[in-house]
Amino acid sequence: MLARILTSAVIAGFAAGLVAATLQLVFVQPVLLHAELYEAGELLHFGSDSVVPVEQDLGGFNLMRDGLSVLFSALVYVGYALIVTAAMAVAAERGVARITGRTGILWGIAGWVAVQFGPAIGLPPELPGVAAADLAARRAWWAGTVVSTGTACALLGFGRSWMAWGAAIVLFLLPHVIGAPQPEVYTGPTPPELAGEFAARALGVGLAVWVCLGALAGHLWSREMREAGISQPA
Repeated sequence: MLARILTSAVIAGFAAGLVAATLQLVFVQPVLLHAELYEAGELLHFGSDSVVPVEQDLGGFNLMRDGLSVLFSALVYVGYALIVTAAMAVAAERGVARITGRTGILWGIAGWVAVQFGPAIGLPPELPGVAAADLAARRAWWAGTVVSTGTACALLGFGRSWMAWGAAIVLFLLPHVIGAPQPEVYTGPTPPELAGEFAARALGVGLAVWVCLGALAGHLWSREMREAGISQPA
């Protein structure tokens, strides 16, 4: 069983990581590199002395930087895939869910909600140069939000009573009632319009990648079960 989980997770995670790296290079990295110009003072976005070059080189392809980005994305999504595939295995073993490529899409959306969308309500993806609260406090809140939101998704998906669904709603809301750590003042050289574009693109790319991850993990897991002669719940 462990070997099947590892096989499905590594393949699905690595493939999703490649998709993530590609989408990030196309849609997210140009915004990130643009923001770094404001952070470095090469561009200004306020006042009458705004400096906006007609043509600005945003960095093209860099083998070292972008190669490491691809490797990092692959490793991160292999880790996520291990968690998702293990959860799928438990659900299938207990007979509470039928795992296929199609149902895997729902698992992927749930993973995105838990890991990216839920935390982004309080701590949206940030560009360089924006004001931010203490890093340790943000990490703690993010981790608590992921656990709380992930548990809420599980209760919402597999709960069989109003009590479970009510607990899911409470867990969804709890981190945001507590509130994410925020900076004392909002300041920085980065244009808020650019920050909004970055957050939207990062979340959109994340959703696409998590859907791919869930679909691949579900498909590979169901194939492993068929080959092993293990039946799933109807």
